[in-house]
Amino acid sequence: MTCSPGTTRNQQLASTRKRMGEHFIPNQLLGRTHTIGCVAVEITQKCNLDCTLCYLSEHSQAVRDIPIQEVFKRLDNVLKHYGPGTSVQITGGDPTLRKRSELIDIVAYANQLGLHTALFTNGIAATRDLLTELAEAGLNDVAFHVDTTQERKGYDDEHSLNAIREEYIERAKGLGLMVIFNTTVHTDNFEELPMLVDFFVQNADAVSFASFQLQAETGRGEWGARTDVVDPLTVKAAIEKTISKALPWEKVRIGHSDCHSYMPTLVADNQVYSVVDDSALFAEFIEDFKHIQTTRQHGKAKIVRDYIQALLLRPHWIWRLAKVTSAKLLEMRSSLVKSRGRVHKLSFFVQNFMDASALQQDRIDACSFMVMTADGPVSMCKHNAERDEHILKPLSYTNHRGQVKQYQPLGERYREDNVIPIRLLADDKPVHEPIIEASNESNSESSKVLNQEPNQDVSQELSQELNQELSHESVHGVNNDLGARPSSVPSNQKTLEIG
Repeated sequence: MTCSPGTTRNQQLASTRKRMGEHFIPNQLLGRTHTIGCVAVEITQKCNLDCTLCYLSEHSQAVRDIPIQEVFKRLDNVLKHYGPGTSVQITGGDPTLRKRSELIDIVAYANQLGLHTALFTNGIAATRDLLTELAEAGLNDVAFHVDTTQERKGYDDEHSLNAIREEYIERAKGLGLMVIFNTTVHTDNFEELPMLVDFFVQNADAVSFASFQLQAETGRGEWGARTDVVDPLTVKAAIEKTISKALPWEKVRIGHSDCHSYMPTLVADNQVYSVVDDSALFAEFIEDFKHIQTTRQHGKAKIVRDYIQALLLRPHWIWRLAKVTSAKLLEMRSSLVKSRGRVHKLSFFVQNFMDASALQQDRIDACSFMVMTADGPVSMCKHNAERDEHILKPLSYTNHRGQVKQYQPLGERYREDNVIPIRLLADDKPVHEPIIEASNESNSESSKVLNQEPNQDVSQELSQELNQELSHESVHGVNNDLGARPSSVPSNQKTLEIG
């Protein structure tokens, strides 16, 4: 199967196997059935929340959306690097803050390329109407991020946030979208993990994937690194405690073992059962059937047809799978009777992000979660650690008229003579990073300006201009009816004060 000019599927898989190195073991999906786990395409840096554990930059709210032509180019590059069927996260910031017509065009274009699309959102602006339109454009999944790091007004704990989760489930119901919930696990909500797991199990008829993302010190978040209470082992133990049984973790590998743990399960009568119990059998299966590239985008009928055809050519697998299936049905017999045969699939995913100051090259090399940037794919943890280098980079692009244009991430006023205050270091000395080359004279003048006391009238004027440009309510007309804490909008008043 040709994935892009000059690059075949086998070549892409070979490239993945090479970078996986010693982590390409028999039950590893990457390099065998998948070229990558997923790729994030950030279509905006703006967000209508200001999470206490946020991977965005201090400057993200002021960064203009990249041109839609650049988004299309990055989607093209996803196809070029990883092939059709690749899972693509349409994300940000919050992607629902992008112009609605452009968001729909982006999803439609990705679908046209044969990519598997998922909208990653906090859900505030993801209305039923918008989700319906996106589903019609080809959206496959919707991933809602809901947890206490968002400090939504009136929702003080994870249990109270279940009301929002239930509302989001209703919004997506009947649209043919796989529903995912992302939860940031931190010291303060760790004790509520059993309650959350129970919620997802009880709603397994609607929720197909529960991702638990461990606290990491990166981006503009204010809570910093996690304590010893939160780690992959304790999170997996909390899941097992809730369902009252041990789960065979690591039977299925996706990427580096220190980064991800994936547990596909079946739920019947609110009882949880593992899908893969034998890693050796699973390894043989994915090796023998790795040629099948059918995904949910092709429809259930084609998936079933392709596997039946493959099984007929490998009859010994029919008996092996029948034996395993019979054993699982026997294990589930009581729950199947009580549920009248109704079974739902629910996958648990534990994601162990690295702190920005503690990146490990081995994990970066074997990463299964990439971000597509203007310069190509970058490991998510590495991207978060150096986010400003990517989002503050000017770009050239060709518009729909064929004209070459320049994209400047920041407005002229925010850039303040081409100098941006990045952040204050521990010694309280400001650090500045030039965005565009400037003459010594202009640098000298900017230093004079930044060392002066800010003019109150100018500061207010600049602040008002930025707030008008960046306010989600004024641009998109979205009512923050869920009581979320609004995002902090950087202003030039802050710029002058820091300088």
